[in-house]
Amino acid sequence: MSENYEDSKLYRLRHSAAHVMAQAVLEKFPSGKVAIGPPVDDGFYYDFDLPRPLTPEDLEEIEARMREIIKANEPFIREEVSAEEARQIFDDQPYKIELIEGLEDGGIDEHGNPVDEKPVISIYKSDTFVDLCRGPHLERTGQINPKAVKLMNVAGAYWRGDEHNPMLQRIYGTAWLSPKELKQYLWRLEEAKKRDHRKLGKALDLFSVSDEVGSGLVLWHPNGAKVRFLAERFWEDEHLANGYEFVYTPHIGKADLWKTSGHLDFFAENMYAPIEIENQQYYLKPMNCPFHIEIFKSGIRSYRDLPMRFAEKGTVYRYERSGVMHGLLRVRGFTQDDAHHFCTPKQMPEEIDFVLSFSLHILRSFGFNEIKAYLSTRPEKAAGDPERWRDAEAALEASLKRAELPYELDEGGGAFYGPKIDLKIQDALGREWQLSTIQFDFNLPERFDFTYIDEDGHAYQPYMIHRALMGSIERFFGILIEHYGGAFPVWLSPVQAVIIPIADRHVAFAREVSKVLKDAGLRVSVDERSDRMNAKIRDAEQQKVPYMLVVGDREMENNQVDIRRRSGERLGAMLVDDFKALALKDVAEKVEG
Repeated sequence: MSENYEDSKLYRLRHSAAHVMAQAVLEKFPSGKVAIGPPVDDGFYYDFDLPRPLTPEDLEEIEARMREIIKANEPFIREEVSAEEARQIFDDQPYKIELIEGLEDGGIDEHGNPVDEKPVISIYKSDTFVDLCRGPHLERTGQINPKAVKLMNVAGAYWRGDEHNPMLQRIYGTAWLSPKELKQYLWRLEEAKKRDHRKLGKALDLFSVSDEVGSGLVLWHPNGAKVRFLAERFWEDEHLANGYEFVYTPHIGKADLWKTSGHLDFFAENMYAPIEIENQQYYLKPMNCPFHIEIFKSGIRSYRDLPMRFAEKGTVYRYERSGVMHGLLRVRGFTQDDAHHFCTPKQMPEEIDFVLSFSLHILRSFGFNEIKAYLSTRPEKAAGDPERWRDAEAALEASLKRAELPYELDEGGGAFYGPKIDLKIQDALGREWQLSTIQFDFNLPERFDFTYIDEDGHAYQPYMIHRALMGSIERFFGILIEHYGGAFPVWLSPVQAVIIPIADRHVAFAREVSKVLKDAGLRVSVDERSDRMNAKIRDAEQQKVPYMLVVGDREMENNQVDIRRRSGERLGAMLVDDFKALALKDVAEKVEG
């Protein structure tokens, strides 16, 4: 949700549409009990305690009644009331009475959220409906466009999210300023279903999760492993070319290591139970940081050695509850493309510029060109010298400005151990995903007490920067699948071209073409099945192969291939060497294809 969403017309519109929906529901079910109903990112919802489960036909009737209420152009009227007056108004609504008690005591608002101060109790009335509400709303129901509102679905929701409380029925709806925006939103939803990485992962034979292996543990199939290999090889080449040194670290570490790092104090609920080895406890690593620090500490470091940049694709393990795991996006075992930078205070601004520029370069190479940054500053409780915090925050902000990268300031949003930049990308459907983090750390250098020798001969603690670029390779891969709808750019496609012989007599020539293209470094297969040509083309399109090369008598005679793209575009006949040059150019330029 954007920072000024609650001040926008869209927020007021959705808040007002939620009240209209609640009125329609309670008119249909007069004995129903209403809970809370806030706007959310793409619409609104309301929770109800109703005498029976809702059906799709009910939603249609409710939506029809909403259009009538909107047409009546009823005003939204705000009133401030005392707690006693509120109890009288909602004497038959137990969920509202509970909220009123929270409002009266202070600390909880009418949506059940904690607040710093005791809020004013206000209600909003429109036609036959009245609710506890702080607003804001539109002036009248008629300001809602009835053609830009739609009820989406019903889901179960525990009152206040507590499984010990009653299960309510949550009706989700969406509302937009115009029918065109609604249509675009519904299209995005349908497109998102088509692009769901779990669905495409199965259809394209990319990965799976097995109950026999365990939830949240990914099995990479040959096609998916090939894409991952290609992405990681690019990652490795770029890191080597930019002054990084690769390190490898164990999957487990002694308990004392995690005590020193603070993980057992602050992160234990996300760690797995200890492993007993020779009367000592070891833990599966949830992060790579302590290991990289131990590598730094293994020798005497001079200012001449800095900056040092350690990079690792380190597999980590975190205990995620079964209810939050989601395909590749939330798993229990995943690989972080971690890097840790150690530098002097003087080197810090230049090092931040480098890390930011490098991160942007990598993300853009994968086709993510819409990138926004969030700068999180010192929270109220923080480790480290405030002056170092100010220097680090200033360096981060100055680097963002030099990069001319749009960013928002998140005051107090940093971790207790340092400020950070979060980079969020926008995918093909306009969805925002957080990928890269550039994080200062004033905590671990103190906890592990590691230093370098400066030019004055004295020992000083270096500045330490955490950098996860893709974050989790599994999650990044899932986002990549959905961004491209499984149609990876040519350079990442597991198979870049399928050669389709029209008849058996063309198979030998297809194999010759395949060898020429493979020798050039292209990934090619020959479809030698006895199926018809059109069926082979259709199968290759469904597998998202960038190029289909059809060969028949004419192509054999002229040493050509008849080229189709997976989009359906026909490039026609082309000499084999000319196609080879075209494909290699597309790979080099990372063409989407």
